[in-house]
Amino acid sequence: MNKNTGFCSRGCEKYGWKRSICTYLVNFGRKKCRKGLFTPILTETDEICVESAILHVYLGTMMDFQFFQELLSIDSTSGKERKVAEWLAERLPGMFPVANRPALRVEEVGDGTLNLLLTWGTPRIVFCSHMDTVPPYIPPTFADDVIKGRGSCDAKGQVFAIVETCKKLAEEGKTDFGMLLLAGEETGSWGAKAFAKTDFQAEYLVVCEPTENCMVSASKGTKSFDLKFTGEAFHSGYPQFGVSAVDLFVDFVNRLRAKDFGMDPVLGETTWNIGLLHSDNPQNILSPELTCRIYFRTTFVSDAAVQQWMAEAAGERLAVTARGGDTPARYWTVEDLPSKPAAFGSDAPHLTNFTHKAICGPGTIAVAHRDDEHVLVADLATAVEQYLEIEEWIYGKGQI
Repeated sequence: MNKNTGFCSRGCEKYGWKRSICTYLVNFGRKKCRKGLFTPILTETDEICVESAILHVYLGTMMDFQFFQELLSIDSTSGKERKVAEWLAERLPGMFPVANRPALRVEEVGDGTLNLLLTWGTPRIVFCSHMDTVPPYIPPTFADDVIKGRGSCDAKGQVFAIVETCKKLAEEGKTDFGMLLLAGEETGSWGAKAFAKTDFQAEYLVVCEPTENCMVSASKGTKSFDLKFTGEAFHSGYPQFGVSAVDLFVDFVNRLRAKDFGMDPVLGETTWNIGLLHSDNPQNILSPELTCRIYFRTTFVSDAAVQQWMAEAAGERLAVTARGGDTPARYWTVEDLPSKPAAFGSDAPHLTNFTHKAICGPGTIAVAHRDDEHVLVADLATAVEQYLEIEEWIYGKGQI
């Protein structure tokens, strides 16, 4: 390592690797920076030049970023994830040592998508994430220590970290862990709900989501409702003779804004968002009907109160249909790893096959559903490091 430039003395300067990657390796105790650790995944003839390729770096072995690039190159936006599941089912088993390859279960969810379960022996711990992403699809780009594209942060980056973790465990000859890859998380956790009906059970589950590599101590619940406001159409020049469904909607929103659901000491305030808003009336006619969906993020304090308030809001001109959701939950953490509460939902509440559940993964939720979605190489490596530490904790001093 060149202390003045931050570059490795061999290999790095040639390709212009940035200081952050080498600094990361030194900070994690990988003090020997051998040329063999720095192998570009692309050549000068590829679309992305070799100077911006990503390093294969992890614990003195290679992280397979070529696999990650291929994974990100498959469009698995909501409803299209079967293709990536079939690709993974064919690709994954051969990525592990011949002497310690997993058993593979491919299971139909029932909506045309698939769940994948890979097991080594009888798992005590299972690492889990989802294969679907939010739309629209964005092709991957690799530049310096940042990987961009749809799914890079949520949740193909987590799938990649899980694969690297399981490769390491398999290389060590361990036979008591598993990998669970689910469909339909972004649209209702349909894969998780289907998997919960299977006969599989294990003690520990790590759900891998973008948590900035912090273990989630508690997460908000979710409650969803379909709303239908019914007005009376009339010429907009004479609104006194009709009832605008839009006005009914505005009145509802104002009442909701004025409602105090209380401040939870762990999860904070209750939030909500409205989507699928539709009123198909011309501009000169009062709206006879407006439909929408409202989605709450509830806390331990507010979960029951939200359901009661919504039930009481229904009336002659407002139909409320409850669509269900999750309840707020607490999760197990490892003492030596950072932890914090989270406001987003996940598959974790639906996976009742497991005794103890945790949530932890690389990336930040702040970019998870955005056009600039990305994940840092260093965060992926940290995630693998932490997953291995969690596994060691369970088989060592771990007691819930």
